[in-house]
Amino acid sequence: MSGEPIGSSPLRRHNRYADSPIVERPVYDWPGGRRLAVYIAVNLEAFPFGEGLGPDLNPRQPEPDVVNHAWREWGNRVGVWNLLEALDEHQLPAAALMNTAIYDLHPAIARAVRARGDEVVGHGRTNAERQCDMSMRQEAEMVRQCVDRIRAEEGAPPEGWLGPWVNESAATPELLARAGLRYLLDWPCDDQPIWLHTEAGRLLALPYARPTNDIAALHGARLAPRAWVETLFDGFDGMLEASRRRPLVFNLSLHPYLIGHAFRLQPFRRFLAHLADHREAVWLTRPGAIARHVAGLSPGTVP
Repeated sequence: MSGEPIGSSPLRRHNRYADSPIVERPVYDWPGGRRLAVYIAVNLEAFPFGEGLGPDLNPRQPEPDVVNHAWREWGNRVGVWNLLEALDEHQLPAAALMNTAIYDLHPAIARAVRARGDEVVGHGRTNAERQCDMSMRQEAEMVRQCVDRIRAEEGAPPEGWLGPWVNESAATPELLARAGLRYLLDWPCDDQPIWLHTEAGRLLALPYARPTNDIAALHGARLAPRAWVETLFDGFDGMLEASRRRPLVFNLSLHPYLIGHAFRLQPFRRFLAHLADHREAVWLTRPGAIARHVAGLSPGTVP
């Protein structure tokens, strides 16, 4: 055995950002002197029939896995409309993290998002594929296709990106920066926006919370809907209290094939009302607006 002490070798690093304790950073405000920015992300995803990746509600079966495909489709046929109605009830803005396949398979959803004035965030072509499974050339072409399609449909390219399955290759940040993206949501490493280093320039990482994400909580951890809603109340109220000391971002991430069911949506409506009741105390916004605000701060304010 080597005489070298266990753990003496440096760990492999990504070199995207340096260590920065949140308590040692400059304090700044969001618009209106607020300290807690809040954005709601609605994941709009499309899947091919009988192939590719997909979340499993039912135990996976040989393809064609009709049950699992159909419950994802339910989200686009029923669940998303239930969710949008709940958001409209409280006049809450959202960001659509949207596979471009939605334009072809579920065009009414794209029209509804556009009518609400919501931001469209790049989210790949379909959630049946992952960037880590692509060559660099294939990934760059996929990103280009998505940016071009959103530009053609929405009249402007997307400002931000969330990888399908929140997945990256080693080159993803560089490819996104070269494609003109300003921010990404793949790095849930902080409660404030931070700058990532890429060989193509800086890219902003915005908080995208995993523990309270409905797919992590309701599907992964199997929390009962009312128990999940209680975690949202505690998370929001706790961050609102902490934001007296420093600016923070509270993110709520939703998947229509989960949250759109009445037995989940009904208790969740209480939390939406809670958000609406605090609209004067927080900045209810979309991630692109957060990224633009950060870009306008004095250099060195954001790590």
